Amino acid sequence: MRTTPIGIAMLNDERPHVWQQNSEANEAVVLKWAETIRQGLKNEDGTAPEVVVASKTVTSTRVAQEVGEELRRAGVRILIMCYNVWNFPFLAWPLVNTVGRDVPILSLSNNNGQFPGNVGLLASDGALRQAGVRTHRIVGDIDDPKTHAQVFDWLRAAETVTTMRNEVFGLYGGHSMGMETGYYHLVPTLKALGVTCRQIDQLMLVKMMENEVDEAEVEKGLAWFEKMLGDRILWDGKMLTPETLKNQLRLYLAMNLVNEEKGFDFCGLKGQRELTEYVCLGDVAEMLMNDPYDWRGPKEPVVCATEADAYAAVTMQMLKYVSGGLPSLFMDVRLYLPDMDIWDWCNSGNHASWYANQSFDPAENLAKVHLHPALEFYFKAGGASVEFDAKPGPMTFARLGLWDDKPFLVIMKGESMDLAAEERARINALTDPTWPHVHAKLSGSFEEFLAVFPCNHVMGTVGDKVRALTMACEIAGITPIVLGPEGQERIAPIWERVQ
Repeated sequence: MRTTPIGIAMLNDERPHVWQQNSEANEAVVLKWAETIRQGLKNEDGTAPEVVVASKTVTSTRVAQEVGEELRRAGVRILIMCYNVWNFPFLAWPLVNTVGRDVPILSLSNNNGQFPGNVGLLASDGALRQAGVRTHRIVGDIDDPKTHAQVFDWLRAAETVTTMRNEVFGLYGGHSMGMETGYYHLVPTLKALGVTCRQIDQLMLVKMMENEVDEAEVEKGLAWFEKMLGDRILWDGKMLTPETLKNQLRLYLAMNLVNEEKGFDFCGLKGQRELTEYVCLGDVAEMLMNDPYDWRGPKEPVVCATEADAYAAVTMQMLKYVSGGLPSLFMDVRLYLPDMDIWDWCNSGNHASWYANQSFDPAENLAKVHLHPALEFYFKAGGASVEFDAKPGPMTFARLGLWDDKPFLVIMKGESMDLAAEERARINALTDPTWPHVHAKLSGSFEEFLAVFPCNHVMGTVGDKVRALTMACEIAGITPIVLGPEGQERIAPIWERVQ
């Protein structure tokens, strides 16, 4: 998975008789933090961001400039400024100015009365904030797991923003069925995240399917599904046949080809109505894009949003990075069940099969998957709909929206519920039992959700990613709207309080 290099430097006292005594201990702290990050911030594919340690402790203007230039040449896009003792605050400026003021900055210190790093932090970081430089602050013991968790969440947030700054969203076909909330709003998205968009007509995919896709790979994909699912492929001889399923595999391979050719980092597929009525349903192709595997073996999940919902795709990409490379879910906000205080969220398409069992062995996930004939009422060209229930467990849900052209992100802690099979079947039948489902319980109330949620599509990932998403918003200039008790506990940064 793509990442951006992290730079880490220690700031110290300018007086030689001081820094000469404490320099060795301070350098040890920097090295320990660097190794802690390398070991604790591994992605799902086993990679980790590069951590570049400054070769010198900052003790003068010239050293600050030298260190800043060293980190800049190393391609650092994230800066951790360490404080372990008192330092001269003005030294922060030549360091930051040389690295670049646009990088996310974490001010990190100990909490020690004898060696008051937090005093140096507040003095130096306060100087940066006076000039409008957004920073985050963490004070805690280097051996404290809670401090580690805070640092890791901040780094996930910073990696999300800095990695996405140079990404391209590939929009296949434009926004679907007139859904304005799914439209790619270029200017506010560029300002906040730096992500740009290129629109490609779906005709290019169709022509790729006809002329460029390797038919041998299509046959391998079909054989893989037949082996993995067996009689859970519910052939009906009309909507779901070997040929309609192969057409969905051709679409998947075509998207891979175009993504590579055009340099798309993630994408959205319009589908309705042109593809779904004249070519095929996108569900299988979208599932495979978002999964961490296909018949050829392990791969990186590539976010693909159904119905070309651009802000869904951007949200999914954010969730992918804060989770260290896990697939992201896409769901319709379909049905609220007040007697149970849960939601049934489902959508034809886009659910990575990984969520059936959360295994990186496709056989363990696909054992819980059925392929149903596409609903002719909606999807006349046929193909398979993917059906399973998401594995129970903690989740984080989110969605990017706009208020008067200003971006905000709704963030919700929640859970995929463990319900009895009969109960799940009863609930699924209230919507569509041939689609994938998440039976979600949210930390916030139905009324709070309804009051602020921006659209009809919601995204999710496993685990608690509320703090990391919130920090990513704060770095990017997106307003985080955290629902439930977590929202009440959030401490807004100074730049949200002083306008």
